[in-house]
Amino acid sequence: MFGMGGMSNSIRELEDAPYIFAIGTNTTESHPVIALRIKKAVKKGARLVVADPRRIDLVQFAERYLPIKVGSDLALLSAMAQVIIEEGLQKESFLTARSEGFAEYSAHVALLTPEWAAPICGIDPPTIRAVARDYASAERAAICYTLGITEHACGVANVEALGNLALLTGNLGRRASGVNPFRGQNNVQGTGDMGCMPESLPGYLKVANPDDRAAVSRVWNLPVSAVPGMKKPEVVEAALGSVHAAGKRVHAMWVVGDNTVVADTDPERTTAAFRALDFLVVQDIFLTETARLADVVFPAAASFAEVDGTFTNSDRHVQRVRKIVEPPGEARADWWIIREVARRMGHDWTYETPSEIWDEAASIAPILHGINYARLEHEQLAWPCPDVNHPGTPFLHEGTFKSGRGKFMSVSWQPIVDGTDEDYPLVLTTGRRLSTYHTGTQTRRARHFDRIQAHEQVEVNPVDAAALDLTDGAMVEIASRRGAVRAVLKVTDRSPRGTVFMTFHFPEETLTNLLSSTALDPLTLTPEFKACAVRIGPA
Repeated sequence: MFGMGGMSNSIRELEDAPYIFAIGTNTTESHPVIALRIKKAVKKGARLVVADPRRIDLVQFAERYLPIKVGSDLALLSAMAQVIIEEGLQKESFLTARSEGFAEYSAHVALLTPEWAAPICGIDPPTIRAVARDYASAERAAICYTLGITEHACGVANVEALGNLALLTGNLGRRASGVNPFRGQNNVQGTGDMGCMPESLPGYLKVANPDDRAAVSRVWNLPVSAVPGMKKPEVVEAALGSVHAAGKRVHAMWVVGDNTVVADTDPERTTAAFRALDFLVVQDIFLTETARLADVVFPAAASFAEVDGTFTNSDRHVQRVRKIVEPPGEARADWWIIREVARRMGHDWTYETPSEIWDEAASIAPILHGINYARLEHEQLAWPCPDVNHPGTPFLHEGTFKSGRGKFMSVSWQPIVDGTDEDYPLVLTTGRRLSTYHTGTQTRRARHFDRIQAHEQVEVNPVDAAALDLTDGAMVEIASRRGAVRAVLKVTDRSPRGTVFMTFHFPEETLTNLLSSTALDPLTLTPEFKACAVRIGPA
């Protein structure tokens, strides 16, 4: 829509935003440092609106809480856009100068009224109208979201709907506004910046673009394929024997820093795919469930204190990381392991330091040209930074979009794929808790961890628990159309009626993603982790 990915604005700017619309982000637990900025904004007088199926901690700081039904984000967002257009609250000067497709989009949402959206999302029409008016009339408004928006079969459409709202109101290209995705893991942004996506090269150059391929080929002195790589679900299927569209099967795999068989949907199928490989290498800091399946395990110095290099924040700020202790035992830096394997495969990789690797990437990627280690010693620079005299770019899209004009996207709501029925009457949504992280690979090793959280819990509304004749603390079975797991019942009004919540932090006891829907977003192939039908009964 805008020609460039990443947070449009910086984390620091959030505390100066007059209006913050947080949807699909349990910020205080998943991104607690960013949450501090939002709390500061509220103390300064910012109006905070939180849209989330659960009564998350951030709600206590909000002016308004929208307890939307799981999977209904797009209906709410479309209705907000309809109100803005119907009441003439859009920023006409911005639309004329910097957008395209408004007429078609306006016609698309004309019938998507609050009255249409209310039974879908569970928010009454007057409230939808009030939130739309407040967002549109704010001096500046920042949208914040994360996996609660993207981990749906309509995840791309959800993000596009958020982009439509920002375009309508001119909340792009200005400080303390924008559309701001918080990345789900440390250095996800930096990984993308380096080209670790199927269709990308360093700096988001595209393999489909001949000029981009030529630019990279000149630096690498190797031809660059015009065929995009596979997305992770495609890799799994290709390992199981399916032939990818590129005519390829997968016989060997190298997994770096990802506990795939726990983190991904359908862990049984993923495990089968790994076992079907001729050769599996896993490179990680600990012997994870995925590493136990490997033919070779490379012990990596993945701890931030044991490596030298850079991390890139969600908001595109590049930060130096300096080694302060030596890695234990035979552990080595990730880049060193990769270099040594490349050398043994016959490639003359001469990198001796992380800075040399960074310099090569920066020479390829125009957005990184001006960032080097010398500057990072005393500056935090956000890309795009095209030359060494450039100060970096705290917020994107000022004056123009990389794509020329911002593009409105006419997207339509669709119900969750794995919907409820008499046999599976509850909706399971998954996420994180403050005390645990991801698959527990690191946080579960902290001493006295069990004093905070000893087992997986399934959070159930008191009304649902009473109807099921289940009591707080009981061991229960949670079953979906794909399997069943056991967990401790936690009765709480944080979860609304009809919705239950779990994490995937305790895989040795409760392999939560065994329950998850296998539905995928058609573009990104992101699974619909956030919504599947389940039933709960005594274990």
